[in-house]
Amino acid sequence: MSKVAIQGNASGTGVFTIAAPNTNTDRTLTLPDEAGTVLTTAGVPASAMPAGSVIQVVSTSGTANISSTTLVTILSLSITPSSASNKILVFASAAIDAVVSSNAYSDLRIKRNGTQIFFQYAGNSGSGGGNHSAPYGFSYLDSPSSTSSVTYELGVNKSSGGTASWATAGSGYSLTALEIAA
Repeated sequence: MSKVAIQGNASGTGVFTIAAPNTNTDRTLTLPDEAGTVLTTAGVPASAMPAGSVIQVVSTSGTANISSTTLVTILSLSITPSSASNKILVFASAAIDAVVSSNAYSDLRIKRNGTQIFFQYAGNSGSGGGNHSAPYGFSYLDSPSSTSSVTYELGVNKSSGGTASWATAGSGYSLTALEIAA
């Protein structure tokens, strides 16, 4: 027969009480046959989450009309990883509008704490009249190796060609960072 032992903490001064609910029904609480933390209404601590779990999500969005040939930061957000071994999954989306006959090309960039970590070349080209709009979305799995606040920035620019602008006609941008347990 297995035994149940309750072991106090020598440095603690509080009283830990196990209370039964007001019920007329018999209940059985079966303890798992493994070491670990009991789930409570306070939730599971980030340190107890299994690998691949989403620990936290930070997101921002906005609109702007950018036609600059120099890099313009359009969105930024900060996230503080709970463990230096955790990853940050960054999602970004934007839309480019270009005059099709002008062969316009643009860039999207992600910076972490001011340093570029991701680059995507976004081009619109062709012949004929009218405008062309294309959505761009991408993800990047980052390893910041930090428990300090990390700032991610989404930047865009028109790198070459004719008429191009980002997020015109009411379209917008979004930037999302997810902390993923290692």
